[in-house]
Amino acid sequence: MPVVARLIPVLLLVCSNVFMTTAWYWHLKFRDRPLFAVILISWTIAFFEYCLAVPANRMGSYVYSGAELKAIQEVITLSVFAVFSVAYLGQRLTINHALGFAFIALGAFFVFIGPIGQSAS
Repeated sequence: MPVVARLIPVLLLVCSNVFMTTAWYWHLKFRDRPLFAVILISWTIAFFEYCLAVPANRMGSYVYSGAELKAIQEVITLSVFAVFSVAYLGQRLTINHALGFAFIALGAFFVFIGPIGQSAS
């Protein structure tokens, strides 16, 4: 399988997660805005996330299992959120955050190594 076939879905998922993280959290700096307006703006932003996530998952399904795609997406989501949280929200990441994210990444690792205790055929 060409490297590009494995890479394009991941890159699309990174881009889609930037949109989704923005859609979910941008408004935390604007708590004075009406909730209905925030929802409409967030839906608009999320539309672009779907325009990237759906093709990413469709293309990715040719090279990754569903579980692998979900694990990739979760690790990307946490990575994008960590950067967004610090850069946009101005919040500090603590060792507890890093440990929690690391355990989730460890879970993704186990998705990719395959069944434990079974020999390869």
